[in-house]
Amino acid sequence: QEVLGGDKLMAILKKRELKIYWGTATTGKPHVAYFVPVSKIADFLKAGCEVTILFADLHAYLDNMKAPWELLELRTHYYENVIKAMLESIGVPLEKLKFVRGTDYQLSKEYTLDVYRLSSVVTQHDAKKAGAEVVKQVEHPLLSGLLYPGLQALDEEYLEVDAQFGGVDQRKIFTFAEKYLPSLGYAKRVHLMNPMVPGLTGSKMSSSEEDSKIDLLDRKEDVKKKLKKAFCEPGNVENNGVLSFIKHVLFPLKSEFVVLREEKWGGNKTYTAYEVLEKDFAEQVVHPGDLKNSVEVALNKLLDPIREKFNSPELKKLTNAAYPNPSKAKPAEKGTKNSEPEDVVPSRLDIRVGKVISVEKHPDADSLYVEKIDVGEPEPRTVVSGLVQFVPKEQLQDRLVVLLCNLKPQKMRGVESQGMVLCASSVGEPRQVEPLDPPAGCCAGERVYVEGYEGGEPDDELKPKKKVFEKLQADFRVSEDCIAQWKQKNFLTKLGRVSCKSLKGGSIS
Repeated sequence: QEVLGGDKLMAILKKRELKIYWGTATTGKPHVAYFVPVSKIADFLKAGCEVTILFADLHAYLDNMKAPWELLELRTHYYENVIKAMLESIGVPLEKLKFVRGTDYQLSKEYTLDVYRLSSVVTQHDAKKAGAEVVKQVEHPLLSGLLYPGLQALDEEYLEVDAQFGGVDQRKIFTFAEKYLPSLGYAKRVHLMNPMVPGLTGSKMSSSEEDSKIDLLDRKEDVKKKLKKAFCEPGNVENNGVLSFIKHVLFPLKSEFVVLREEKWGGNKTYTAYEVLEKDFAEQVVHPGDLKNSVEVALNKLLDPIREKFNSPELKKLTNAAYPNPSKAKPAEKGTKNSEPEDVVPSRLDIRVGKVISVEKHPDADSLYVEKIDVGEPEPRTVVSGLVQFVPKEQLQDRLVVLLCNLKPQKMRGVESQGMVLCASSVGEPRQVEPLDPPAGCCAGERVYVEGYEGGEPDDELKPKKKVFEKLQADFRVSEDCIAQWKQKNFLTKLGRVSCKSLKGGSIS
């Protein structure tokens, strides 16, 4: 998408082949968007470049401790295996690649001294700005997050490369490196950036947002389910993750894309230029359902060899060890009925940001509202809420709310309710109730998750007899600074924390 230092690149190529590196922090599980840089790495190799892949384990720890220190070795081993499997699945010869772990050289005396040298010239403002798009942003940032951009800059020197390749979200770190490496007497490098593929929900595909991504080890039924829910509005080519995946992954790999469809709709059609496919989709010649089905088939062909490799007992064991369930239920004692208790964890709840489109009084109940709420699905949901005596109708209209979406639908005085608006309630009398507030700027359909429980698929529908929500809801509270929490862990979206207006210390229901 963008090149910084193109003139320097051309000057190097007149003398010799380019030495380039791509780094990936070993945090969440790699997903299908990783095929974008991996397919470009294949291009670099075909062009004769010397390519180094850095498994940035120390960076993973520094980024708000996304990878705990005790899991660094395991996650790096997982990344090494999964990235190699991806490369093999698209026919990239591994013998042409050099693989390096960050801690192999980042803990050396020389590197450590350079970190200190760099910290003596870098301002706190520049360090924070450089990591804004990459390092997890929190209200009280850790010093480690400020060190992150400096280490990434020094990697260019210590890996002895001419250029660094990464996503366009790394641009601020790349310009930071160009500014500060010369201050240590090191050369300014070339920077090459690939575009970011929108996730299935329309925003950036992210390891921490389960609904936005397809994991490399997802089962075929999971791929089908996620693609079925993906944002792919007829004729809309903006923020369309399905189209973007075709453009940036499937087309470059095969130089064509086949839309599969029944004969009555015109039969299969092979596209050899992405622009023609995009034009046909914009003009609604290609239906979203056919596009999704075709991507599903093509994607499973890429994922099959990766799944097969990770089906071995050794790699299954590695996956479970590198990404343990954050809250495994303790096994029941011998002699009890439930020898294998279910995990009751927040990731089982399908909680989303919703936008209230309309609010009306229930025709048969004075205390109930009937709302139409957009949660990013083709049709808004009908939700019945007992908020009449607490929230004026005009305060609900057009506002963002937090909606629990996978309760079993139930009729409330004759109207079926398809969700629950989560609200904070005061502890004492008179009772006060306030709907929870997602962060400003959120979109309808964005996932709300509990800190530390970003992974995991929500249940399709919570079974009433299991009382999963009720067990979790017992530990829902509002903190003293009005943040919604479960066991003192914050409710979050990708834009920040979920809160309420004023009910400190209240309950949530």
